[in-house]
Amino acid sequence: MSAGKIIDGRAIAAELRGRVAAEVAALESGRGLVPGLAVVLVGVDPASQIYVRNKKRETRAAGMNSIVHARPASTSQAALLSLVGRLNGDSEVHGILVQLPLPPHIDAHRVVDAIDPAKDVDGLHPVNIGRLAAGRDAEAVAPCTPLGCLMLLRHSLGDLTGRHALVLGRSNLVGKPMAQLLLRENCTVTIAHSRSQDLPGLCRRADILVAAVGRPGLVRGDWIKPGATVVDVGISRVPAPTQDKPDATRLAGDVAFDEALKVADAITPVPGGVGPMTIACLLANTLNAASRQAGLPDMIRI
Repeated sequence: MSAGKIIDGRAIAAELRGRVAAEVAALESGRGLVPGLAVVLVGVDPASQIYVRNKKRETRAAGMNSIVHARPASTSQAALLSLVGRLNGDSEVHGILVQLPLPPHIDAHRVVDAIDPAKDVDGLHPVNIGRLAAGRDAEAVAPCTPLGCLMLLRHSLGDLTGRHALVLGRSNLVGKPMAQLLLRENCTVTIAHSRSQDLPGLCRRADILVAAVGRPGLVRGDWIKPGATVVDVGISRVPAPTQDKPDATRLAGDVAFDEALKVADAITPVPGGVGPMTIACLLANTLNAASRQAGLPDMIRI
């Protein structure tokens, strides 16, 4: 059996970022409107700092305004809620993203709930979750990572109608909204998780497998249905020692990539698959949020 194809998330994300940049330029020239994204970072978590820096760079590259509010880890919940309230009322801010995780003394649910649903470009507000589940696509804002996964699947497969999709993981950030988006595409959807029985058997029946559990190498090659399309959302650091660097690590996904590549028709790599799509979809969500707030239709349809 020949090896499957690798889905190039970087290239697909670059194409989406290009579309966003073109629409941002058209919105500015035609309406004098420049979308603005405010990112709130609390504390000095190294991974979060990298994510925020990347978001700032890509937001500016797309022609949008990027506003970063960095606050110390000691910031109180009341102060953070006050900041969110000010951003809600700022007409130059069209999207608000509070970088997670937050320090343990802050209730993340309360902070997310305080964001104006129209500016919730992360798609985590209960109103947006409900709209997505109800199929109210014209009003909902879907989370960026599931949106990116959907775009990768469409790029690889085209029409998804009738395919059996398995979502491995039931998180609010990826698993649950991913299932809703696949249902919208007329897939038959199964959600599996740590309490599911016979995970390998469930995976082997799936035409589409989206793995999002954060357990490196969990999905083996013999779990995958021959000819399936695999989207690996997981990203973990695992030991990769060499003679010169005994403490070296590498990034790994939830799927045993080399094994899966021999069985699947197509698979996303880690890194270079879902990750670039997440930021690209954040830009698209911000652009659409600005359009909606101006009474205009979505500029980017996903």
